[in-house]
Amino acid sequence: MSTIFAPATPAGRSGVAVIRISGPEAGAVLRGVTQRDLPPPRVAARRKFYAVAPADVIDDGLALWFPGPNSFTGEDMAELHIHGGPAVIAAMSEALAAQGLQPAEPGAFTRRAFNNGKLDLTEVEGLADLIAAETEAQRRQALRQLEGSFGDRVEAWRGGLLGALARIEAAIDFPEEDLPADLVDGIDEAMRAVGGEIARALDDEHRGERLREGLSVVILGAPNAGKSSLMNALARRDVAIVSDEAGTTRDVIEVHLDLGGYPVLLADTAGLRESGSKIETEGVRRALARAAHADLQLIVIDGALWPVIPEATRALIDAQSILVLNKADLLPEPLQAISGHQLIAVSALSGLGIADLLAALKVRAAALLAAGDQPAITRLRHRTALEDCRDTLARGLAVGPVELKAEELRLAARALGRITGRVDVEDVLDLIFREFCIGK
Repeated sequence: MSTIFAPATPAGRSGVAVIRISGPEAGAVLRGVTQRDLPPPRVAARRKFYAVAPADVIDDGLALWFPGPNSFTGEDMAELHIHGGPAVIAAMSEALAAQGLQPAEPGAFTRRAFNNGKLDLTEVEGLADLIAAETEAQRRQALRQLEGSFGDRVEAWRGGLLGALARIEAAIDFPEEDLPADLVDGIDEAMRAVGGEIARALDDEHRGERLREGLSVVILGAPNAGKSSLMNALARRDVAIVSDEAGTTRDVIEVHLDLGGYPVLLADTAGLRESGSKIETEGVRRALARAAHADLQLIVIDGALWPVIPEATRALIDAQSILVLNKADLLPEPLQAISGHQLIAVSALSGLGIADLLAALKVRAAALLAAGDQPAITRLRHRTALEDCRDTLARGLAVGPVELKAEELRLAARALGRITGRVDVEDVLDLIFREFCIGK
């Protein structure tokens, strides 16, 4: 295994930059660039860093030593904390390359951590999500996954299936051994138990994926209803062009919001109406397509026309809609709900009612994204593997011979193993020999 290095901090100027080294030569390299003995493990020590030839001082910083296997990658590792100027980073990188180190490919350190059993695949994904987290709720979900909560749950299911499979395999392959007579009893119960837990996990309204990617909220309504003004008011900046001319917005305009820690992708769309313009017609088509896949719809109604609601707008009102009556400062009378929907009065230009709308959005976002007691499914590949496992277990329950059940159990366990990256036939053999003392 080669020894690799790479900056662990973003490119550009900064007060401090961190260069990470991992591999069998990490200790020798650290001695070489510091011209000192290794510092105590996991203790930051002030060191001068030197070029190899000529032996000029590159920088004065901190060195840390992490002997394997008690390191992030499971290998010997070192970190150089240096000043974050581009020239310092470049000189330090040249000094490391001169000692024969290879620049790390993207994700190489995490890949080594996975290969050495320090992280499973769900924890790797949790680390990536934690780095990318933009809101508090995303941070909490990513940290929970990095700490292994979802992977542990999957491995518990997999362990239950492997235990059932081991009992069948032992009965089939070692009939001469002194095994319990009821060895294969309870196999169906074990399959039903795991299948039921997986079915309940899948029935989560995609909360984890929504939280990771952001709640999709689309603004819809007739031309000149004030959709773009509302977009700017919610974003607190000029995102969309505002004009009295109908049809100004032709394409979908997006902005990311943080609503009480929950991520929201807010989209402004073209006004809904029949038009002879090909460009505007395409804009309306895109607006309707976006509405069909949105988690929530903000239906904007023009207060200047109240109580008239254009038919194209009314047709979009459903259970996923929040009705927003814009230009409410023009209305003399209190508002009433429409078909059981709450009607929030706002003025996008003056700011009237915007706080109420944001509060309503936060409540909806929390209802759709708030995490439950169990760790969330955060990726499509997790969901697909769990669905495969559930369906395979259902097939196994429908067959009679234990030999056929064994094959379905094997496939179901393999589906779960794809989630964490632990797919090993030796696991079944380990259970057989450990639990039943085969061969003594």
